[in-house]
Amino acid sequence: MHTEAEQGLGGLNPADFFEGSPIATFVINADHIVTHYNKACERLIGQPASAVIGKRGLGRIFYGVERPVMADLIIDGAMVSIISDLYQNNYRGSLAIPDAYEAEGFFPNLGNAGRWLFFTASPLKGPTGEVIGAIETLQDITERKIAEEALMKSQLEVEQVVEQRTAQLAVANSKLREDVERREKAEYELIKRNAELNLLNAKLITAQEHLVQSEKLASIGQLAAGVAHEINNPIGYIFSNFSMLEKYLSSLFEMLESYENSEQAHTDITVARELKIRRQVLEVDFLKQDIPELMKESKEGIVRVRKIVQDLKDFSHVDAKPEWQFTNLNQGIDSTLNVVNNEVKYKADIIKEYGDLPQVQCMPSQINQVVMNLVVNAAHAIGTDRGKIHIRTGVKDGSAWIEVADNGSGIPKDVIPRIFDPFYTTKPVGKGTGLGLSLSYGIIQKHRGHIDVRTEVGNGTTFRITLPLIQLDRAADAEGAV
Repeated sequence: MHTEAEQGLGGLNPADFFEGSPIATFVINADHIVTHYNKACERLIGQPASAVIGKRGLGRIFYGVERPVMADLIIDGAMVSIISDLYQNNYRGSLAIPDAYEAEGFFPNLGNAGRWLFFTASPLKGPTGEVIGAIETLQDITERKIAEEALMKSQLEVEQVVEQRTAQLAVANSKLREDVERREKAEYELIKRNAELNLLNAKLITAQEHLVQSEKLASIGQLAAGVAHEINNPIGYIFSNFSMLEKYLSSLFEMLESYENSEQAHTDITVARELKIRRQVLEVDFLKQDIPELMKESKEGIVRVRKIVQDLKDFSHVDAKPEWQFTNLNQGIDSTLNVVNNEVKYKADIIKEYGDLPQVQCMPSQINQVVMNLVVNAAHAIGTDRGKIHIRTGVKDGSAWIEVADNGSGIPKDVIPRIFDPFYTTKPVGKGTGLGLSLSYGIIQKHRGHIDVRTEVGNGTTFRITLPLIQLDRAADAEGAV
């Protein structure tokens, strides 16, 4: 009974695999002849296999007229436009099976009241890839469609009821809605104005705070400049006087030496004895040793004072005419360390690890201020045991960097997000304003750099400042200081 059909499929006998399948399935060969038609097909379509196998024209059973089924179109390689016309765009390519199509439709000729079917047709190919037939599966989705229609009807009814009730509520609440809208608008305007006022007030407070701090820093700079000026003048003539005194004493010693020489040759015993007594009273031999040493120590002290004065001037940068200029950061750090020496020397040892830095365009006094803040904070972070503060500099990726690292108490994790906030401080009342790191952050931001912190509680903290070597749009301002 199946011999001719099996030859059309190259000897393949799929009947053993799908005969007992609950899914209705049939197969047609390249000549559109039905070769396989399982029991599920008989139950669904209502036609026995004997009336279908070995024949063409399945479309008449489904549609009541002569027309191809999807499997026929697969075998013929029908164009998409033909398939679209036949199934009225109610089809799609299968996502699971290559070259297969899926469609659904209502078939009034099936059953007592017609049936909704979902069907999938796929080509069967021979060893060389040629189409030798097609297989089509059919699923009865009538109950699902009835449920969907009932659901859609129910939804439509609900939507109609909702629309009616919504219309009624809209009419009833129209005046109330207008009142609420007016109230919300007035409230929004009030909130908006209040927010703008708060923002302006916050900006004013911040501006005032920065102005106060700027005035404090200016006063510090002026004080340093005044101290430098007042000390430098007397130091200048003291140094000059000491130089002259050194010259005079040298001449005096030469004279005394001449007296000694003449004493040995003098024949007047009385004069010689008097010279010897005066020599013993004056302790000339001691003075000859002590006065040069005193002069040396005095000159070293004066040189030290002059260095401190110069460092004060460098720190405040009172001699600088252009605000932005190219400067040696290492020298600026040295000047700053001399200024804060008294704050640090009893707490920690300073360890300098300077790199070979090029000239960096910046506001030197402001960078000195940042370094001072970080060094003083590092000293305050060290406990009762003497600690160490490492100051490192270097260049990386076209930027200069400065690190201030201490082995102090470190910063707790919950505090780190707030350390750059204005007026935030962990120091006791009277020991800190909470502005140092905030101002330092603002200065570095102004220099288009950034400041980072690494810390570990109990092991210390490292602040790293990174600065661009050149402020491109400010290069012209600093040409005179190169």
